[in-house]
Amino acid sequence: MTIGVDLGATNIRVGIVEGGVIYRKISEPFPYDKTVEETIDFLITTIGRLMNSNIKGIGIGVPSVVDSKKGIVYKAGNVPSWQEVHLKDILQSEFKIPVRVNNDCNCFAFGERYYGECTPYRNIIGVTLGTGLGAGIVINDVLYEGLNTGAGEIGLIPYLDSNYEHYCAAKFFQRYNTTGHIAYLRAENNEQEALNMWEEFGHHIGNMIQVIMHMYDPEAVILGGGISKGYKYFEGGMNKNLSTYPYPLALARMKILLSSKEDISLLGAASLIP
Repeated sequence: MTIGVDLGATNIRVGIVEGGVIYRKISEPFPYDKTVEETIDFLITTIGRLMNSNIKGIGIGVPSVVDSKKGIVYKAGNVPSWQEVHLKDILQSEFKIPVRVNNDCNCFAFGERYYGECTPYRNIIGVTLGTGLGAGIVINDVLYEGLNTGAGEIGLIPYLDSNYEHYCAAKFFQRYNTTGHIAYLRAENNEQEALNMWEEFGHHIGNMIQVIMHMYDPEAVILGGGISKGYKYFEGGMNKNLSTYPYPLALARMKILLSSKEDISLLGAASLIP
């Protein structure tokens, strides 16, 4: 058994995992605006509630730049006090078992490869559409991190007047003084302005997927994150853009999938423990 930890934008999920099954889980708000000491104490206490003698390791996904070898978290976007936290050393000292730390998007992709929609494929890109835009890369069943665990930061690739994160995540809807959730509800009411908004959003997603295909030529791209719930409204714009891809055979062979498991990142984090 292992413990997986998914540290999200505002919540934390911690679960006991074995064989891709979550046996016990805690999900609650994380005190992201507190000091380093307070947030670490909260994390240790939460993990401790599930700890038992059968746990062989802890895997944790954090929305941040991570030195995965040393387990150091740098400048966590959702926890301002985490400028440089030696999380692996802290947790190993506390619980006396192996700890692995990685980027949350990598955990998402790893979870999808082994326990989600991508189990038939060995080469996948997992893309999270939420507050930001991130991606995890699995090549020949191995998580590819890059030198600084920065591989997959497609949101920061320059695009139009900014970058892809401003057009393929929550910031796109801010351009229209709204949110993805409100735009979704309006589309559900068949409001044409909202439908047009989602069509445009799909165009940008299609462009982003074309970049992924040129870079990685994957077997599958899987979309997750809160904004992916609007897929039925941006699918048309996405496919229209993808129809311009210069290699139609490659496009026809690649699968575009939607994440379906709520705790897939938690499963991916637990899988960091070999």
